Amino acid sequence: MEENKKMLGAVTIPQEIAQDLQSSLKNIADFGKKIDAYTAESTTNILDVVLFGAIVLQASDIHLEPQEEQVRLRIRVDGLLQDAHIFEKEIYHHILSRLKLLSKIKLNITDKAQDGRFTIAMAEDVIEIRTSSLPAEYGESIVMRILNPKNLKELDTLGLRKDLYDIFTQEIKKPNGMIVVTGPTGAGKTTTLYAFLLKIQNPEIKIITIEDPIEYHIQGISQTQADPEKGYGFAEGLRSIVRQDPDVILVGEIRDLETAKIALQASLTGHLVLTTLHTNSAIGAIPRLIDLGTDGASIASALKMSVGQRLVRKVCKECAVMQKPSAEELAEIKKGLKNLPETAETPDLIGLKIAKAKEKGCPACNLTGYKGRKGLYEVFLVDAHMEKFILTNPAESTIKELAVKNGMVTMWQAGLIEVVLGNTTLEEVKKVVEAD
Repeated sequence: MEENKKMLGAVTIPQEIAQDLQSSLKNIADFGKKIDAYTAESTTNILDVVLFGAIVLQASDIHLEPQEEQVRLRIRVDGLLQDAHIFEKEIYHHILSRLKLLSKIKLNITDKAQDGRFTIAMAEDVIEIRTSSLPAEYGESIVMRILNPKNLKELDTLGLRKDLYDIFTQEIKKPNGMIVVTGPTGAGKTTTLYAFLLKIQNPEIKIITIEDPIEYHIQGISQTQADPEKGYGFAEGLRSIVRQDPDVILVGEIRDLETAKIALQASLTGHLVLTTLHTNSAIGAIPRLIDLGTDGASIASALKMSVGQRLVRKVCKECAVMQKPSAEELAEIKKGLKNLPETAETPDLIGLKIAKAKEKGCPACNLTGYKGRKGLYEVFLVDAHMEKFILTNPAESTIKELAVKNGMVTMWQAGLIEVVLGNTTLEEVKKVVEAD
């Protein structure tokens, strides 16, 4: 912890503020009231209150957005931005000055985007804050990304179905090949990759990562930070990593042809390579790699598993109600789960009741009806038969047909299973996944 403080310059939240917020913050409404109370006393500790309050409420991002006369504070909880407070411009400038000093970004530059970082020293952990400033119409717009080590999850705590857990544990124990996790920004791809690393980590193997940024520091793993401005991008870093004789390599993201080629080559020469791609589905990894310019034969030989991922909000257990689905909802669920493979343990639909989020929620869920999030996954496996099929350069839709025939549970089906189990709502699944 001390080493991280020296590297980034840590800020310590005053103990009385930390204790006060920890004991009194239950929802975002409480957060706004506390900011008002501290602002009335003094502006000195406002940034501390904003930072620690957002951490207590398990926010992933803090947004300061200047408007014509005031500045809006919003925090992202469970993937959704929620209004927290309105600041006067004078207080915002006070916060901005201190934030720039902490983040080591230039105070006198207001017409260019800048990035910085600092850490918050907690009792047990160090939480890293990534700061981004962007010139906007009425002042600099600020986003602070909170990288809380408590969000680091083990594979056993991801809430996976048994069939998924069995597939993941089997595939990540293979000595070589490429495993890709796909999905849009904010879908939890990095969390899944770290869960894989934590599962396979042991003193007998060497694991090296190249990331931008390093989101969570894991003891016993060699983690390197990409820095394209200094000529150390993913491709350069990966080329150096291969010379370090690793068993497992994590590449934060494949963005270009050179990185893709080196990663594929590494996976074909005795390394297990874990990485991410921005695609809409698990099978979309194949056309994406081809679009980058890689050879189809290399993809077919190297790719062992592609995981498509989304996050859905879970219903609030305090205020959600269970009720019978409408005839249309039941028909939609039955149609979607009709061809579910036996390995996925088809849920019983007799006497089915599904969760409905309360319209205005309750204080426990910040009046949203939802609290917490859960991953939806589809897993595309490349066996010998699929490898030969990929070599024929088939359309993505044709690959999906064969994958489903071989027992792949689609993302839509994964969402419907969570609906049947009462974890989320049909409306929430439809927001993030397209029906098959």
